[in-house]
Amino acid sequence: MPVQKEGNCDIGVIGLAVMGQNLIMNMNDHHFKVVCFNRTTTKVDTFLQGPAKGTEVEGARSLEEFFGKLKRPRRVMCMIKAGDPVDELIDECLPYLQAGDVFIDGGNSHFPDTERRCNKLKQKGILFVGCGVSGGEVGARFGPSLMPGGNHDAWSHIKDIFQTIAAKTEKGEPCCDWVGSGGAGHYVKMVHNGIEYGDIQIICEAYDLLHRVLGMNEDQLSKIFEKWNRGELNSYLIDVASKVFAYPDTDGTPLVSKILDVAMQKGTGKWTGQSALDEGVPVTLIGEAVFARCLSALKDERVKLSKFFRRHQRLFTGEKADMVEHIRQALYASKIISYTQGYMLMREASKKYNWNLNFGAIALMWQNGCIIRSIFLSKIKEAFDKNRHLENLLFDDFFRLAIEKALPGWRKAVLLGVEHATPTPCFMAALSFFDGITSERLPANLLQAIRDYFGAHTYERSDAERGQFFHTDWAGTGGKASAGSYNA
Repeated sequence: MPVQKEGNCDIGVIGLAVMGQNLIMNMNDHHFKVVCFNRTTTKVDTFLQGPAKGTEVEGARSLEEFFGKLKRPRRVMCMIKAGDPVDELIDECLPYLQAGDVFIDGGNSHFPDTERRCNKLKQKGILFVGCGVSGGEVGARFGPSLMPGGNHDAWSHIKDIFQTIAAKTEKGEPCCDWVGSGGAGHYVKMVHNGIEYGDIQIICEAYDLLHRVLGMNEDQLSKIFEKWNRGELNSYLIDVASKVFAYPDTDGTPLVSKILDVAMQKGTGKWTGQSALDEGVPVTLIGEAVFARCLSALKDERVKLSKFFRRHQRLFTGEKADMVEHIRQALYASKIISYTQGYMLMREASKKYNWNLNFGAIALMWQNGCIIRSIFLSKIKEAFDKNRHLENLLFDDFFRLAIEKALPGWRKAVLLGVEHATPTPCFMAALSFFDGITSERLPANLLQAIRDYFGAHTYERSDAERGQFFHTDWAGTGGKASAGSYNA
C-alpha cells in the first residue's frame, strides 16, 4: 500500500521540461514549498543541482515519495505533453490520491479531454482542474497568465498559489481567475491560442506588404513596428516583431531574411477552427490563419507553380508614408475583428456547456503574462464591465468608432495586396466578415432557393413570420413533399 503520511510541501509539480521548471522556480520565489518529480528521475537531480540549487525546492524519485511530501489536501500540477500521457499519469497517481485532493493539468489539453477527466475524477472525490498557462518560459518564470477551470471546489485550494505567481496588470490585479466548470479553462486557452495564430498572421501580412510591395528593408521595418508599438497596437507580439527584424545573423545581415518560409503548428489553432464549425460561428480570420500555415508548408509545390505563373513584383509608387498608415489601420482593424470572432465563439460555447464565462475577467487574464497581451485588452475589459451581456464587441462605442476610423485605410491595404499579387488572407477575411456582419441583406435568399430547388430543403419568407418554412415545386415535377431541416 502507498504511504499515507503527510509532508510539508504546498504543491507538487510533475514534469521538468522548461515550463515545469520555471513554474516551480516562480512558486519558490513566492515562498511556496514545492516538491518536483519527473518520470526520468535523472532530470530531478539535474534540476536540483542546477536551476533549483540553493532553493527550498524538494525532489522525489518515485510517486510514493512525491505524494508523501505533500500537505493535505494534496495539490498536484502536471506539466507534461497533452493527450494519452496525461491519462496515463492520472492512472499512475490514482493509488496515491484521496478524496479532496486536487489534480491540475497545466498542459495544452483539448477541452473535451478535460471535461472527461473532470467527470472521471469527480466520481472518486478528486478535484480535477484543467488550467491554461500562457506566456512561454519567461511568463512561467516571472508571471504567466493562468486560466483554471474544472471542479470549482478546487479553486479555494489553489487560488492563493495561482493568483500570487500569476502576472499582474498595471493596477496590480492578478491575470488569473476561475474560468468555469469542466473544460472551460482549456477552452479559453484554446481560443487564446487561436487568436494568437490570427495575431501573428496579420502581423506577417503587414510585413509582406511593407517589405515586398513598399520595398522596406529590415531596419526600416524594425523602426516602423517599434513606432506602432508605442500606439494603439502596443502589444507583446508587435514588440517581438520589431526585435526580430533588428536581429542580425553571424554575418551581420538580418536573420529573419534567411529563415525558410514554412510555418509549423501544434494544433490549438485547428481546434479553434473545428469548434467554430461545430458551434456555427464564423471565426474566419483564425481559420484563414491556420490555412495560411498549411499553405506555407506546401513549399515545393509553391516553388513549382511559381514558375508556371511568373509575375513581375512591381513596387508601390505612391506616397509610402500614407500607405504605411493604411497598413497599420488594416492590422488594427483586423485585430479587432479577430477578438470579436473569438468572443463570439466563447459566448456560444458558454451557452452550450453552461460555463457562464466572465468575458471581462478573461480579458483581464490576457492583459499581461500571455502571448497575446496588449493595451488593446483593457478596452475589451472596459466594454464588458459596461455591459456584461455585450452581444458583440462591434456594438461597443470604442470598437465601433475604431473600425469606422480604420475602415478606409483597411480597404486600401487590401486593394494594395490584390493589385500587387501579395496575399493577405486574414486582412481580406476580416474585411469580408465585417462587410457581412454589418449587411442587413446577404445573398442567402438565392442560396436557399437553390437548395429548395434541388433538395426540397425549404426556406423562410421575408414577408412571413420567422420560423415558418415553405417549399416550392420549382420544376413542376417534385410535388409538395419537403426535406427535413437541420443545422450542420
